[in-house]
Amino acid sequence: MNRFKRLAVIIFILEILLTIAANFFLIREINNTSGKLYRVEAGRVIRDYMAGGEINLEDYETIVAVHEYDPSAIVNNDYVVFEHEGQIYQVEYQVARDYKAVIYMDIGFGLLLIVSGIVFIYVDSKILKPFNKMSNVSVELARGNLSAGIKEDKNKYFGKFMWGIDMLRENLENNREKELSLQKEKKTLILSISHDIKTPLSAIKLYTKAMRDGLYDTSEKQLEALDGISRNVSDIEKYVSEIVAASKEDFLNLSVTNGEFYSDEVLAKINVLYKEKFGALHTEFNMNAYPKYLLKGDADRLEEVLQNMLENAIKYGDGKRVDISFDEEEDCLLIAVRNSGCTLPEAEVPHLFESFYRGSNSEKAKGSGLGLYICKSLLRMMDGDCYARVDGDVFEVVAVVRKV
Repeated sequence: MNRFKRLAVIIFILEILLTIAANFFLIREINNTSGKLYRVEAGRVIRDYMAGGEINLEDYETIVAVHEYDPSAIVNNDYVVFEHEGQIYQVEYQVARDYKAVIYMDIGFGLLLIVSGIVFIYVDSKILKPFNKMSNVSVELARGNLSAGIKEDKNKYFGKFMWGIDMLRENLENNREKELSLQKEKKTLILSISHDIKTPLSAIKLYTKAMRDGLYDTSEKQLEALDGISRNVSDIEKYVSEIVAASKEDFLNLSVTNGEFYSDEVLAKINVLYKEKFGALHTEFNMNAYPKYLLKGDADRLEEVLQNMLENAIKYGDGKRVDISFDEEEDCLLIAVRNSGCTLPEAEVPHLFESFYRGSNSEKAKGSGLGLYICKSLLRMMDGDCYARVDGDVFEVVAVVRKV
């Protein structure tokens, strides 16, 4: 039994105990009130009777009869006896107890129990169970188990989120399969090229050994040997170029879905997201009034590019100020992100967009050296570009996006 079910059982028990206690105290109060009334009226009847006054039983709520006491008589009512002038009298009474309040209270507590049960069942089935499913899937994803899928659920609270988690799992699984396939292809290619390299290397060894042993005793033979060495060196250079080209393939499998979108929609999302984030970091954040242009490209990918640029500003700036400004150049929109506190030498700027390159100012900042590489790659896929520059202690990255 999980904690929620234990809590539900405890609350049910407390509600039942509260109902029992309320019934006990309310019934006791009703009995005490009724008992006081009949004792008061019995005392009045006795006083009136002893005073010789006329007794009208209709004036009393609980008294039903007053007569001489007969021990042998069968009496169906409760009674009290009193003595007057040597004669013993009997006062019969009936206590009218009104338990309507108890009934209404029990109905209320019963409804409370029913409502509590419905709420607990609803929370357990519609919120906690889906949440537990998501928790289990997140643990499996963290362990690297990408085959554990999530059953489709139309839950209005977590349905879309569960669908997103499952899509994330599928994407991770597909990416892992692609990565394994790519690694296999690269390994096969490198092994094949390595094997091909052995042939020209062996030929070069033979040429050099023959020259060292003086087998080429004429200048013509020596020139032929040098030409052979040169040809084999050229072959080796070709194979090395193929290895380098293979290593520079798009290992991130970046892709865009080009279309048309308005710039203000993307920039509004960025403004909302980072205004709060920079506020929490106590960094001054300024964003000019963003223009509304119809742009060419992928809105989601542009948002990713701007996020990378801003995260770069957070990571490598001094945390004092970050600005976003806009400009136009021919048929392009320029989006510039500037941060203060730049210590990067200007000579390193051209290398910032190379994969895995990290500047000399990145010693204390964690990173992979892929942020700006991804920005430039995505923007070029959208027929745009990305460049950077250093102006004193200000670092600026500019995204170039095509207008329609």
